[in-house]
Amino acid sequence: MDGLTAMSFIFGMVGVVALVRLEKLTKTLKEKGILEEDYKEE
Repeated sequence: MDGLTAMSFIFGMVGVVALVRLEKLTKTLKEKGILEEDYKEE
């Protein structure tokens, strides 16, 4: 059961890191004019 808990924690952290990187990418693309400023994720 401890292994399952550890795996859940690791996958959770990977998800948080991916979300932060996605937000940074979206911001960068807006600054470069590739994405429109009013872009909304669905």
